[in-house]
Amino acid sequence: MGKEHHEYVLLLLEVFTLKIRAHVYVSGRVQGVFFRSETQDIAMRYEVTGWVRNLPDGRVEAVFEGEKEKVDKLVEFCRRGPLGAGVANVEVSWETYTSEFQNFKIRYGYWRY
Repeated sequence: MGKEHHEYVLLLLEVFTLKIRAHVYVSGRVQGVFFRSETQDIAMRYEVTGWVRNLPDGRVEAVFEGEKEKVDKLVEFCRRGPLGAGVANVEVSWETYTSEFQNFKIRYGYWRY
């Protein structure tokens, strides 16, 4: 088995790795507790792409894209939040993976997105 076989196996693994998208709204004491920063750190560690931002109503909104098990870890983090947070509720909408993001960003402001 040569190099071509190895490359073929890697391609198959990439094609059949389940990638998903989660759109998340987190409510409770979730602003002013480094929620966005810690979400970004974890997303980058797990190679999940997307964004996170504060909303004017006090919630945090995020979109995660990546391998299912890694996105699940981000959603689980949102259920507990960082130290000092008090998560009251997490709404998750599972959406079609789009591959539109190259990295994970903190978004600032409400009018641009």
